[in-house]
Amino acid sequence: MNYTLNQLQIFLKITQTLSITKAAEELHLTQPAVSIQLKNFQNQFDIPLTEVVGRKLFVTDFGKEIALVAEDIIQKVATINYKSLAFKGQLSGRLKISVVSTGKYVMPYFLSDFMHQNEGVNLRMDVTNKTSVLESLENNEVDFSLVSIVPHLIQVEKLDLLENKLYLIGSSKDTLKDKQYKKEVLSDLPLIFREKGSGTRQTMEKFVTDEKIAVQKKMELTSNEAVKQAVLAGLGYSIMPVIGIKNELKDGLLSIVKVAGLPITTNWSLIWLKGKRHSPVAKAFLDYLEQNKESIIKKWFA
Repeated sequence: MNYTLNQLQIFLKITQTLSITKAAEELHLTQPAVSIQLKNFQNQFDIPLTEVVGRKLFVTDFGKEIALVAEDIIQKVATINYKSLAFKGQLSGRLKISVVSTGKYVMPYFLSDFMHQNEGVNLRMDVTNKTSVLESLENNEVDFSLVSIVPHLIQVEKLDLLENKLYLIGSSKDTLKDKQYKKEVLSDLPLIFREKGSGTRQTMEKFVTDEKIAVQKKMELTSNEAVKQAVLAGLGYSIMPVIGIKNELKDGLLSIVKVAGLPITTNWSLIWLKGKRHSPVAKAFLDYLEQNKESIIKKWFA
């Protein structure tokens, strides 16, 4: 047998995505290149690794066994690379971060220069809803989590990174944009909420409850992008973090509706379990943020 590390990596990605197309996208390769490497890898075995049924790709039991071995080999190769870099005095290892969905507009800017300065660091960033983010943190599956509402039921330490401001947002075609409105205006508007478990929804519901606003009509959508598109289409209004819609505001596609009591201001905070012993990579990243936070904000968020 004469398979290559590249073939192992491609085959593993195929087993993870169950799609030649998705594997090609995540590996930044063309679909034909991935198909050829899969074929060349398969030719070295007498037993099928994958099969296609009804245009859907499945991994055989034998293929699953090979994928486990491939993952182990790739991890060992990564360890060799890390140790080589460490021996030369360069930072190496894995940095694991979970991020609430709107945090995808924030976290990359605080990571960019650190990752460029430390090529031996391997980043895994999971972008999901608040509930899943806190589960990964509580299970000690990540080094850090980025949230806009610091949890009270988990003992954590935190580093505040950036203010998070939430406004009532409507389509630029709407007429509610020329004056200041009382909070009661929300009772007459169709409101669009994020799904349960979302930090944005929690903030929005708290505001509505605290102000004793009776919501007459509401919709529930499962992502910030879906809410944004619904508002753009004129389906309703939503209280949204301005950081996720700055381009639409700049281009005049969305507008801020001025309502008494808004914006709601929270903080984007990097949190970790209290008493957690950080890996060298995690500690280096935390030190980097403490030293460079202000310059990052000035560069990207001013």
